[in-house]
Amino acid sequence: MINIFDGATGTILQAQGILKTGMCPELLNLQESAAIIKMHKDYITAGSTVIETNTFGASSIKLAHYNLSDKVREINLAAVKNARSAADGKAKIAGSMGPTGRFIEPLGDISFDEVYNVYFTQASILAEGGVDYLLIETCIDLQEMRAALLACKAAAPQIPVICQMSYSEDGRTVTGTDAQTAAITLEAMGASIIGANCSTGPEQLIPIVKTLAQNCRCPISVQPNAGMPHLVDGKTIFPMSPADMGKWAPKLIEAGATFIGGCCGTTPQHIAAVKEAVTGLSIPARTAPSAHLALTSRSKTIFVGSDLPTRLIGERINPTGRKKLGAEIKNGSFLSVKKEAVEQTNAGADILDVNMGVAGIDQVAAMEKAIREVSQIVATPLAIDTSDPASLEAGLKAYPGRALINSVSAEPDRLKYFLPLAKKYGAAILCLPLSDKGLPKTAAARIEILHTIINEAKKHGLKDSDFMLDGLVMTIAADKTAALEVLQALKLYRSEFGYPATMGLSNISFGLPNRPLINSTFFAMCLAAGLDAPIMNPYDESMKNSLLASAAIIGKDPSGQHYSLIYSSQSQENTLPVNTPADTNDIIAAIKHCIITGEKENVAAMVETALKDGHSSNEITEDALTAAMNDVGKSFAAKKIFLPQVMLSAEAMREAFLKIKEVLPAQAVTSKGTVVIATVKGDIHDLGKNIVSALLENNGFNLIDLGKDVDAEEIVRAALENNADIVGLCSLMTTTISQIDDVIAALKKAGSKAQVIVGGAVLTQEYADSAGADAYAQDGVIAVKLAKALLKIS
Repeated sequence: MINIFDGATGTILQAQGILKTGMCPELLNLQESAAIIKMHKDYITAGSTVIETNTFGASSIKLAHYNLSDKVREINLAAVKNARSAADGKAKIAGSMGPTGRFIEPLGDISFDEVYNVYFTQASILAEGGVDYLLIETCIDLQEMRAALLACKAAAPQIPVICQMSYSEDGRTVTGTDAQTAAITLEAMGASIIGANCSTGPEQLIPIVKTLAQNCRCPISVQPNAGMPHLVDGKTIFPMSPADMGKWAPKLIEAGATFIGGCCGTTPQHIAAVKEAVTGLSIPARTAPSAHLALTSRSKTIFVGSDLPTRLIGERINPTGRKKLGAEIKNGSFLSVKKEAVEQTNAGADILDVNMGVAGIDQVAAMEKAIREVSQIVATPLAIDTSDPASLEAGLKAYPGRALINSVSAEPDRLKYFLPLAKKYGAAILCLPLSDKGLPKTAAARIEILHTIINEAKKHGLKDSDFMLDGLVMTIAADKTAALEVLQALKLYRSEFGYPATMGLSNISFGLPNRPLINSTFFAMCLAAGLDAPIMNPYDESMKNSLLASAAIIGKDPSGQHYSLIYSSQSQENTLPVNTPADTNDIIAAIKHCIITGEKENVAAMVETALKDGHSSNEITEDALTAAMNDVGKSFAAKKIFLPQVMLSAEAMREAFLKIKEVLPAQAVTSKGTVVIATVKGDIHDLGKNIVSALLENNGFNLIDLGKDVDAEEIVRAALENNADIVGLCSLMTTTISQIDDVIAALKKAGSKAQVIVGGAVLTQEYADSAGADAYAQDGVIAVKLAKALLKIS
C-alpha cells in the first residue's frame, strides 16, 4: 500500500496571513484551531492518508524561545485533538517532532540524556493524545536521531516510529551521515519506517530513497521540498509546480518509497498531484539488504563477511599491559587514546576496539568519554570492550553509530545484561565461546557454547547479521593442540553458522621465543581456515605482510593485484607501508599535525615550546595553523572528513591562538576582521549559525554573534557600531527567508560597508544573488574560506 503524507504547514499558514513573522507556529493549535483543522482537512481532501500534527517545534527546548515551555503538554494535546477532528477516521495521525536545534556533546553543549528527556516528554504526550505514528523529522545529526528514537520507543512501545533525516546535495547530513549508514543504524535500533524529508527537491532524493531501500527491510518514507526557493519580486517562490511534483512521485515509488508526501513549499495541490500520480501503481519488489554483519560510525559503514576483504580490528586502545596508557587514563588524559585511534586508522584498522579496564577509576565515565572523543576524531567504527554492563551502556549511548560489543559469553550475567543492551542500542555482538564451566578446549565444545549464546540472543530479537564469532585462542606452550583446535573451530564456524569470525592472535605464542614468527605464521593459517576480522596491532609489519600475501593466495586479492602494486619494482620499499604521525622533532610540523587531528589538549604546550625555541608567532600561524586548516578544508571538500572533525580542528586552532596571545601579547595574532552574524527575524534556529560562528572565531576573526530571531534594525546597528567587515545572515525557515533581502537592503540604506555572506538550509546561490548578497556559503568551512577571500586574507 502507498501511503500519502501531507505537505508544508508554515508556508500555508503564512500565506493565509495567520502566521506572522516572529509568531510561534505551534501556539496556533490553541489560538487558531479552526484554521489548523481546515489545513488538515484540505490535505485529506487532496488525498493525504497520513497527516502530521502541528508540533514540529513543540518541544520544551523550542517552545522556551517563546516563553512557552510550560505549555508543552497543552499545545501537543491540542495539536493531536485538531488533527483527530480533521481526520475523522479518514487519515492516520503522525505526531511530528523536529530537531532540538542543539548538538549533543562533544559536538555541542547538551547531553544525550537531556535530549532523550526532551523527546520522551513530547512523545509521551503525543501518544497520550492518540497519534498513530511518532514522527521524528528533519534531523541532521545521527546522534540526536538515536536519542529521539530511544525516547519514542520507551515512551510508547506500541506506536510505530518514523525516522526521517535531512540530507544535503552531497547525499549526507550536515554532520556527515550517509543514507546507507542511517538505514543500517536506525533499523538495528528498531525504527519502524526510515526516510528523508526537507533536504532538496524530489529528483535529488531519488538516490537517497534507493540507498535507504537497499540497506534495510522496513518501509521507506520521503517528503521532498517543492524544489529550492527563489526570490521573485521580493517574494519567496518555490519553483516546483504540483504537476512537476506529480511527475517525480512514481520515480520515488520505484526507488523504494511507500510513504510519500511533501515538505517546504508544498501545498494541498501538490499532494493531490502526487496522489493522482501514484494511484494504481504497483509497489516494486525490493532487493534484500546485505546479509553481512555491518558496523557503522556517524559517517561510515563497514561490512564483514567471508567473501569480503579481511577487516582489521585495532587492539591498541587497551591499557592491559600498557602502564603508560593506563596511567594517563587514570589521570583523566585521553590524548594517547585519541592518538592511537588516529594512528591505527591511518595504519589500516577498519574497526577500533576500545577498552577502559584500569583499576581504581570510574570505568563508566571513562568509557563514555573515550567513546565520545574517539568517535569525534575518526570515522572508524568501534568495538566496545568491557565486562561491566554499566560501562557498556555508557559506551553504547555515547556512540553515534552501530557498535560491536566485545564480548558476550555464555556466562549467565553476560547473557542477562548484555543481550538486552545489544537489542536496545542496535549493536552487533562478538560471541565468545566461554561459559561458567571454564575454557572449552575443543572446537566442538566451542560450537556448543556458541549455540547457547546465539539461541538466547535470538530470543531477545537479534538476527543472523548481528553476530561475530571468536575463535578463543590459547597458547601452544601449554597445550600442543591449541592451534589445531582453533583452526578446526574456524572451519566449523563457517560451515555451522556462516557468521564472520574474529579473535586476538598474540596469545598463541605466549611463553615462546620469536613470537612475531609464530604469530604471523598462525595468522596466515587462520586466514585460510576462515578468519575474517583479526584483532591485532595494525602497526605490525610482519602481520600486515602476512595478510597481504594470504589475501592473494586465498583469492581475496584477485590475481594478486594489490600484492603486486605494493611489491612492484616501482615500490620504494619492500614492506607494506604504515602511516606514522608527523616528526615531532619538527615542532612546526608537529603543531600542524595537532591541528589536523584535533589534539586541542596538546597543541598549546607545543606552541609554547615553539615560541621559546625562537619561532615567531607569524611562522606558527602561517606554516602550522593556517596550513593545517587549509588541509582540513580540502579534506572536508573531498568528503574525507566531516563536520565533527572540522570543529575539533578549529577548537585546537583556537587553543593555539590563545597560547600565542598569552605568551607574547605584543606579537599576538591580530584579528582577521570583524564579523557580525545573526539568524534573521522570526527564525529561532541557530544551529548552522553557531557552527559558522565557532569556525570563524577559531580561525581568528572577531565575532559578534547577535543570536537568533534578530530584527534588521539590530543587525544594522551592530554592523555600524562595530565597523563590521562582514555581516553573516542565516535563515533555515521558508517563512523567514525573505528577511534576508530586507536586512541586506537595510544595510545598504544605512551606508554599511560590510560585505554580506548568507547561508541556511533553504538558501541557494540564485537566491543570494537576487537578494544582493556578496557570497553564499553552503556550510561553515566554505563560510571561512569566503570570509578570507572577501577580505583578501591568505
